Amino acid sequence: MDITLFDFINQDLANPFLDAVLPIYREKTTWIPLYLLMLVLLYRAYGWKKTWWLLLAIAVTLAAADQLAASFLKPWIGRLRPCAEPSVADHARLLVGCGGKFSFPSNHATNHFALATFLSLTWLRGQAVGWRLGILLWAASIALAQVYVGKHYPGDILAGALLGSGLAWLGVRMYRKWAGQEAIGEG
Repeated sequence: MDITLFDFINQDLANPFLDAVLPIYREKTTWIPLYLLMLVLLYRAYGWKKTWWLLLAIAVTLAAADQLAASFLKPWIGRLRPCAEPSVADHARLLVGCGGKFSFPSNHATNHFALATFLSLTWLRGQAVGWRLGILLWAASIALAQVYVGKHYPGDILAGALLGSGLAWLGVRMYRKWAGQEAIGEG
């Protein structure tokens, strides 16, 4: 089922517009302006002290998520990327470099869902549900772009989304303990 869904997203949905946009869209550096805008908005709303606590907690959570996925789970599980799997590589559309050999779980999905979940449980907690849903859809769209460009199977991004979201939930619990009254979205 995973390969069938991969083929659908990677091949059946192929079109010149997505071929041009998604390789850029999935890059984390593409989102630097958004991250800077969020930083400015956080600072304006909460000042440096509260913003610093939030950024520190996000950094710790993302570092843990990234290392757990890349350095422990990928080598331990050993699932090959579509581009490295002979039965898939012969027909997969690879729009970006293959990257590392292993694909499960997707680091892009893990990291983006960790960030999106962390922000939805803190900064966006008191906002309209549309903001929280929007940031989670943003993470999902980046994760799905990984399948479209040929880097991951859908199962890789689902596992990454669950892993990142779970680690963000734990990270938020620790953040609230560490930051105390300085925690954004507390209560």
